[in-house]
Amino acid sequence: MDRKDFLTGLKRKAKTVPATVNTQSFRTNSGINIYTGAWTEQEIVHLLKRTMFGAKKGDVDYFKTKTMSQTVDELLNPTAPNPAPPIKEYTTSTQPGTPDGNIAQGTTWVNDINNDGTVQSQRRASYKKWLTGNMINQDRSIKEKMLMFLIDKFGNEAGDIGNGNWVYRQQDLIRQNVLGNYKSLVTNITKDIAMLRYLNGYLNQASAPDENYARELMELFTLGKGPGSQYTENDVKEAAKVLTGWQVNTTTYTTVFTSSRHSTVNKTFSSFFNNTVITGRTGATAGDLELTDLINMIFAQQEVAKYIVRKFYRWFVYYEIDAATETNVITPLADIFRSSNYELKPMLAALFKSEHFFDQLNRGCMIKNPADHIIGSLREMNTSFPVASDWDTSYGLWNTFYSWMVLTGQNLHDPPNVSGMPAYYQEPSFHELWINSDSLPKRNQFTDFMINSGYVRNGFRVRFDCVEFAKTLSNPGNPNDLMEEALSILYRNDLLPQTKGQIKTQILLTGQQYDYYWTNAWAAYISNPTTANYNTVNLRLKTLFQYFFNLSEYQLA
Repeated sequence: MDRKDFLTGLKRKAKTVPATVNTQSFRTNSGINIYTGAWTEQEIVHLLKRTMFGAKKGDVDYFKTKTMSQTVDELLNPTAPNPAPPIKEYTTSTQPGTPDGNIAQGTTWVNDINNDGTVQSQRRASYKKWLTGNMINQDRSIKEKMLMFLIDKFGNEAGDIGNGNWVYRQQDLIRQNVLGNYKSLVTNITKDIAMLRYLNGYLNQASAPDENYARELMELFTLGKGPGSQYTENDVKEAAKVLTGWQVNTTTYTTVFTSSRHSTVNKTFSSFFNNTVITGRTGATAGDLELTDLINMIFAQQEVAKYIVRKFYRWFVYYEIDAATETNVITPLADIFRSSNYELKPMLAALFKSEHFFDQLNRGCMIKNPADHIIGSLREMNTSFPVASDWDTSYGLWNTFYSWMVLTGQNLHDPPNVSGMPAYYQEPSFHELWINSDSLPKRNQFTDFMINSGYVRNGFRVRFDCVEFAKTLSNPGNPNDLMEEALSILYRNDLLPQTKGQIKTQILLTGQQYDYYWTNAWAAYISNPTTANYNTVNLRLKTLFQYFFNLSEYQLA
């Protein structure tokens, strides 16, 4: 796809055919050998834009002191504590006898049992604001990006689950295992309250087995539907029997196993699973014992590792997997994933340290999802937010930016169906789905608004301060250096020299010929920051950055 022309090229449980592998051509023959090329700002920005939300200049400068291998290791080994849980920032009455009266504002609701529909709607909204704040305030690690990936991969719609506490707990389960063992995560999420509710696991019983979760366990969470995955319809039915008996206690918000609802017959699987027979059990431990057997049987198939690695590849590297990539990247990464017993870090380290990841053809080729666009721009422009203790102002502002993500096509923890966001599986468009005649103007409206007025809550204004951003650059008094350094952070694909020259002349030099028209204006402001001098440079910088944000190059990461 031509990166310059991409802008013009353009419920429930309903799924499309999963993405396959393009066997007709190749873009690049690079593989997973360790990258040994240059380690400059360009490589750092590429890595950070793919593993975090935006590449903040402070983070880029920090990793300049590290090697490539040290940087990847640090991103994959977060040391910051997990964020404090979301709080009650909504306005339901706290008076005794009212639906949410025992939780005071400013305190967390995550352990409070409450089955009132209005309260749970407010808690789901609170949770999504909190998620947005975590993304904005993320540490120097891949944790928040991985969390978004795995929440999307398991495809639970918060609105259908209904209970905000359960949605938060599912997030917490994923967060605790976000860089751990994928096999263990699948085991645990099978018994997760939100998952049991969303895919009808709580209805699954011996007298009426429900195949919903068993089908998605194989098709979406482990094996996929590619040519290397040959499980049968009967395999789904037998797996459903294995999973009978799990329920949700809505009084205690706990998962329970009811042995009287469990199918105790032996479950026989197809030749794809080597005709495995899972022995039917009885008693309180039957559910866990048979689940362990089922997970071990599924993960013994080689296709599991390949399918999951392809998911990671499409999220972090590129949407198309051709024959060369399948051979040189997917297969060896799957071997690493499998040999490490499905630990995530070894596979991810090999990917992010590979020559393929840093291949020039894999840079600046992915259209940003709304979170990368909205949250990334807030972080890259060093936008200031209230102190953590000012929770009312913070949550109100986080809600604004969450709403912008929804407007441009991404609702956190609420994908359109169980398959997750279509941009990561829908052939042939994939990431091109992020850009359309509705979303692109809204993306530009967002950055235009942040450049000009921003948003105010409780007297605190959040906006892109272009003057303060310029001050962080090494030589903002030189218009050429200012533009080059700003573009090195904001863009992945460089502008033509003549294009940059025209932008400089028309905006920073206000149509004049010589660079000193900007240099003198900047020097006057720095030496004497009067309102008049500030307005002179601020107007030009706002015009410059607004123009940068509206060019198609800014939509790429």
